[in-house]
Amino acid sequence: VELVESGGGLVQPGASLRLSCAASGFTFTDYYMGWFRQAPGKERELVASVQRMNSPTYYAQSLWGRFTISRNNAENTLDLQMNDLKLEDSAVYYCAASPSIILPSRPVDYWGQGTRVTVSS
Repeated sequence: VELVESGGGLVQPGASLRLSCAASGFTFTDYYMGWFRQAPGKERELVASVQRMNSPTYYAQSLWGRFTISRNNAENTLDLQMNDLKLEDSAVYYCAASPSIILPSRPVDYWGQGTRVTVSS
C-alpha cells in the first residue's frame, strides 16, 4: 500500500492550494479516504473524509466552506481543495485510507508520508 501526497507549499493568507494523494497497492474503491493534518505541538486531527463513492462523510467544523475533499476512483486519487487559507491552516497534511468509515478518533489503516502547508505573510 502506498499513499503519496503532493501539492503542499508556502502561500500567503487568503491563497488557495490543492493537495493530491496518489494511491496504489490496494483496491481504491474498497477504502474510505481522508485527509488529516498535524500542526507543530498539536495532535493530528481529521480535516475531511469521503466515502467510497465520493460522498463526503466529514469536515472539521472550522473548515466548512473553505475546504473540499474529492476522490477520483478512475485514477485512484484523493484531492483536497483548500481556499482562503489562514495562518492556522499551517500543518503537515496526511492522506489516509481505511476499510471502515473515517471519523475523528477512529483508527486508520494506512497513512501517507505527509505534505507540508505553510501559510505565512
